[in-house]
Amino acid sequence: MRKKVIHWVFWILVLFCLLLATMLFSFCAGSVDVPLKKILKVIFEGRGSSEYSILFDIRLPRIILGLAIGGALSLAGVILQGMFRNPLVEPYTLGISGGAAVGVCLNIVFRLNRALGILSLPICGFLGALCIVVFVYSLSIKKGILKIQGLLLTGVMISFISSSLIMLIMAVSRTEDLHGIVFWIMGSLEEPNNALILISLFVSVAGLIVSYLFCIDLNAFALGEEEAMHLGINVERSKRFLFIIASVLTGFSVSVAGIVGFVGLVIPHFMRMLVGRDHRILLVSSFLGGAAFLIICDTLARTIIAPVELPVGVIAGLVGGSVFVYVLTKRQMLLKGK
Repeated sequence: MRKKVIHWVFWILVLFCLLLATMLFSFCAGSVDVPLKKILKVIFEGRGSSEYSILFDIRLPRIILGLAIGGALSLAGVILQGMFRNPLVEPYTLGISGGAAVGVCLNIVFRLNRALGILSLPICGFLGALCIVVFVYSLSIKKGILKIQGLLLTGVMISFISSSLIMLIMAVSRTEDLHGIVFWIMGSLEEPNNALILISLFVSVAGLIVSYLFCIDLNAFALGEEEAMHLGINVERSKRFLFIIASVLTGFSVSVAGIVGFVGLVIPHFMRMLVGRDHRILLVSSFLGGAAFLIICDTLARTIIAPVELPVGVIAGLVGGSVFVYVLTKRQMLLKGK
């Protein structure tokens, strides 16, 4: 047991240091590079300089939002994969992101953001995600029992329906609205409202704390629902709470940052390879790993062809998918070699 705890502490420290390093790198790197030794000077000089504005008004909010969104999506992926006992499940599988996307698309088409302000976009996105969550949940619960397989199948179908609705809206929308819809769907960490960024961070950290109360339940689910019940786990209560936690994390993340793929699918797999399948360490490590991954993807998105900024969802998909395929292939070759 002591060796296991030391192993866990080691990986948490490594991932925490990695997160700090990526945050610092993202803080310094950009179309305007600010050397590390110059940051203290900029801080002491205070507001007024262009470098201070770049660091604290543009880059720091993006880093905080990247930490919140990356951690939340990765955490939601771990929870859903543990619930369904299926490594292919991710936060977007249940149609939650589709509902949020439909809500935002309708907002843009009806130009509610011009009448109600920029905050109406994430609000409409969250309301769309909430409607899908309630709908999928009501269809999947029978006589007080949440049918996991029914939940998965219903969510996949809702996801396809949402994608079709989005394409329909894009087909009939104006050219200027189409650009806004496409840009939002591809994902971005550019959020001008600092209050919304802090709320996102709070929701993300609160999700980590609450989900950790169910880490033993998730470990028991790996044995099957019947075995978990025999171990004294209140299976139905745990499934409901875990579904709500994952849904809130996903819905809020998508409504704020758009659709950022692969984080909730790839990062949990990497963390299982590094720290094992025990959710007592897997939840925390996935949160830290997801945050670091999305921050570095956002840094690449705004520096690869600076000053032009690429959508962070595109970079996350390309980098995450490519690295995961490479690691998985290498791992299979090593296993065959043994």
